[in-house]
Amino acid sequence: MKLGIVGTGMIVRMVGPHLASWGISVAAVAGTPRSVDAINELADEYGAAGRYTDWHDLVQDRAVDTVYVAVPNFLHKAVTEAALRAGKDVICEKPLASNEREAAELADIAKACGRFLWEAVVTTRQPNFKLIRDELLPRIGTVKIATVNYSQYSSRYDAFRAGEVLPAFDPAKAGGAIMDIGLYTLTFTIGLFGEPVAARYRANIERGIDTSGVVELDYDGFTAVNVCAKDCGAPCYAVIQGIDGYIRMDSQPNQCGDITLHLNDGTEETYDLSLPVMWEGEFREFLRQQQAGDLEECYRQLDQSLLVSRVQNTVRRAAGVIFPADEQYRRTVELADRPKMAERGLAPIGQFYATSSGTRRSSASAMPSLLLSLVT
Repeated sequence: MKLGIVGTGMIVRMVGPHLASWGISVAAVAGTPRSVDAINELADEYGAAGRYTDWHDLVQDRAVDTVYVAVPNFLHKAVTEAALRAGKDVICEKPLASNEREAAELADIAKACGRFLWEAVVTTRQPNFKLIRDELLPRIGTVKIATVNYSQYSSRYDAFRAGEVLPAFDPAKAGGAIMDIGLYTLTFTIGLFGEPVAARYRANIERGIDTSGVVELDYDGFTAVNVCAKDCGAPCYAVIQGIDGYIRMDSQPNQCGDITLHLNDGTEETYDLSLPVMWEGEFREFLRQQQAGDLEECYRQLDQSLLVSRVQNTVRRAAGVIFPADEQYRRTVELADRPKMAERGLAPIGQFYATSSGTRRSSASAMPSLLLSLVT
């Protein structure tokens, strides 16, 4: 894999130094005219020959076969689409796009072009997550309650409180809690239990953006509570409670650290299969799929990303957090379906319906013919 990195921010500086040890070379780095020094610094560190102040030039670089998109959320779609159409594989930092419509379009383009497209959300590729899903979860019996908490006070929240709006808290740039750390909680929960039958987001909203909130995902027989907070801190953990015992993980849901299994008969077991570097599992998996030409597995994982995106963005909009990318598709519902839905007091969003009490999944028989839409 010959990587072209678009972006010079924190995630690039955390992941970049480890790439060579995972068998990935860096061929080029792109930033902006204001970040020339950072571009040269990173290119020198990673041994990259290509250095660009315009990402359009990087995606055309023949020395690059895979583009790593590590820019603010609202730019993900434009960079990823251009790279795919230029014949590159793409690793896109989470979230895949500003909403589920954009994410679905990117998936369609990747499949039409026969290219790999990965969302860099580490959770489901962590060894401890796989252990919970494949081996430990069946041992606690029928699940009754699940809780995931990712609360981390953001250094950018101080600037936000002072009146400065950085991308992390800017609705114009697809920021907010649920689009950032909330994605990890949703990926963890949906990765274990699948698509929920209903969803609600109780968001704390300041100046049009969610700074924290609680997402409730309803499943047959239990509710999963997902806490995401950037305006306050607390211990991060996940607890899954079943009729025969519980599983506890005392870490962020992207890190997926050590696990305790406690059964009702008093049995207690601890596990920790963590890799030395948090991002190692996902990048090694990307490389394996690319070298094996395993598009089938890539697209299976991509479909999972699309499911999470539908839930994430549906509850976000229903909570009142609206992005420019949502407005673009506001009027895409087929007019013939509006009277039917108005009669039922429903507003369409993807495969879900938003109501005053939350968002629920439609049944196949009730699902009208429509395109993805913002609540009107």
